[in-house]
Order: sequence, then structure tokens, then C-alpha cells
Amino acid sequence: QAAADPMSSSDAPEDGPKETSSVSQNISDADAFKILLEMKMKKRQKKPNLPSTVTELDTEDGSKVYVVGTAHFSDSSKKDVVKTIQEVQPDVVVVELCQYRVSMLKMDEKTLLKEAKEINLEKLQQAIKQNGVMSGLMQMLLLKVSAHITEQLGMAPGGEFREAFKEASKVPFCKFHLGDRPIPVTFKRAIAALSFWQKVKLAWGLCFLSDPISKDDVEKCKQKDLLEQMMAEMIGEFPDLHRTIVSERDIYLTYMLKQAAKQIELPRASESEPRKYIPAVVVGVVGMGHVPGIEKNWNSDLNIQEIMSVPPPSASSKIFKFVIKATVFGLMGYGCYRIGQRTVQFILSMPAAQSYLQKLTEIRSQH
Repeated sequence: QAAADPMSSSDAPEDGPKETSSVSQNISDADAFKILLEMKMKKRQKKPNLPSTVTELDTEDGSKVYVVGTAHFSDSSKKDVVKTIQEVQPDVVVVELCQYRVSMLKMDEKTLLKEAKEINLEKLQQAIKQNGVMSGLMQMLLLKVSAHITEQLGMAPGGEFREAFKEASKVPFCKFHLGDRPIPVTFKRAIAALSFWQKVKLAWGLCFLSDPISKDDVEKCKQKDLLEQMMAEMIGEFPDLHRTIVSERDIYLTYMLKQAAKQIELPRASESEPRKYIPAVVVGVVGMGHVPGIEKNWNSDLNIQEIMSVPPPSASSKIFKFVIKATVFGLMGYGCYRIGQRTVQFILSMPAAQSYLQKLTEIRSQH
């Protein structure tokens, strides 16, 4: 801090040594950067002691990427993330989040636990307004799954990302990047990839999810063989869903990790000084299910333009959307009718209303 924010001459005590003040003022931003960078490099372990869940990848220019495979509801995953960041002192930390889910980084566990359990009409309306009817409904169904796991374990999701955010802030000159594809794009592409009956089948399965889940079950998800077996079962039932939700995001995450791993330019004392670069060190925090895909795509030339496009809605999606709207408006209309009918019956049953109607009947009979 003294190097980055040197004391001004007006704040310096008169009796203090003038040499110290002069030296502080002579430290440039480039010198301060170099001092802090040297401190960081000394703390960085040459042969880091990494957890077994970490996969090490290299780039052509010598940069290193440490991918931490995590289970999203796991205490040990949080410890793995903290240990990895402390050991390698990264220049960039990339997490499997997008801008639509970044709020979970600053929420505490109690708030997130409450949010996950409270799925109401207001949240549904917001999801539909943001992503459209089909994608909004799918998002709420998947949120229900997350809430089910949250309720079973008493633990809010995303703990490993919050730990990564905290630890990255303690490392000098460490940048924090969001590495996942935006949720609206993923949901819209997933919905477009499914047939009408696949959508109904998936929604039905998610609606009636109630199997108990233990912490041991979640920790088992950190084993690659078990996770790949689960993925194989998913591919057999919804291959197109696996492609959009898993495979395409593997490509996107790999692309973002490679972008983060570009060499770092060192500060220069003057414009005439030649530019100098050093290899970067990156830590990626992703779900264990994405690690095999990232490894597979690492040495490929990636183009994410195609997987960022949203296809137009199919005929079945339009029909399903119309049926949903018709059902909602029909239920609302029937509700209003029933409420109105009961209200009229209640008013007519009141003594004052009966007396008034009797007087009207007598007046009409006299005429």
C-alpha cells in the first residue's frame, strides 16, 4: 500500500526524515507493480501441492491453467478451490457463472437457502418475461430441482464460486472472470433442440422429483467414473439436451479459459521500452462434469459464434406456448367467474339486500 499510495509531502510530519518521503514519491506505478508482482511470485509455489480434483493444462505460449472440478453442493469442493488458489497465486480466476447468476457471489448462505426454497408466481413471471414462456418454465423447473437438493442437504448451491471470489480478492493483480454461456441462450437452445413430447416428458420428470439425496451421494459425483455413467444415462434419454446444456458449454468454458490464459504484459518505464510478456497462471472452477469436455476441446480451434445463436421457435413450441397461454387465461377467467358468482350470492344473502329486493318487488306489483 505504501508503494501504491505514497504519502504526499503536505501529509508528511515536519520532523520526519525527508529522505523517506522523497523515496516514496519517486516510486512509480510501474515500480509498485513490480514490487507487488515479485511478492506474488515468491508466494507462488513452483511445484504446487494440488488436490486430486485439479486438472493441469498448458497453452502454446507457456501459460498454465488449473481446472478445479467441483460438486456444486460440496464442502470439500470449497476447500479444494481455496487450496488451489493459495498454492498457485493465479493471475486470473474463471468460474462457471454468467452475468445472470453473478448475484450469488455476494449473497450469504442463509439468503441463498431462502431464495432457492421460495419459488413463487412472481419469480415465474420474471423468468418468463426474461426468457420467454418455454425457457422461463424450464428455468423454474430446474430451479425446483436445485431447491429440492438444497432442502435435502440444507446447503445453498455455488459455495465453491463464492470461495473462489473471496480468495481471488486476496491475490495481488488477480482478475475474476465469468466463464459460462448466458443462461437465456442455453435454455432457448435447449428448448429448441427438444421435440414436443420430449419437453412434456422432461417437465413431468422434473415436476415430480422427490428422491432423497445425501451428502455422500453428492461427494460421489466428484468421481469421474460415476459422473460419466450418469451422463451416459442422460444421453440415452435426451441426447439433444446433453449437447446444448453440457457439450456446447464445454466448448464455451474452454474458449473462455484459453482467452484468460493469454500472456501478461509487464509495465514499462517509458513508451520507448520494449514490451515484455510473461506466461499467465489461471484457475478455472467448473462442475466436474465439464472437465472431460474441456480436456477434449483444449487443443482444438474453437468458434463460439454458432453456439451463441438462438434458433427460431419450432411449430411444436408455438403450439405448446399457445396451449400454456390458453390454459392460464382459461383458469384466470374461470377463477374470476367463480369469485364473481360467490360474491353475488353473498351479497344477495345479506338481510339489507333481501329487504331492498322485497321493496322493489312490492313497487313493481303496485304498478
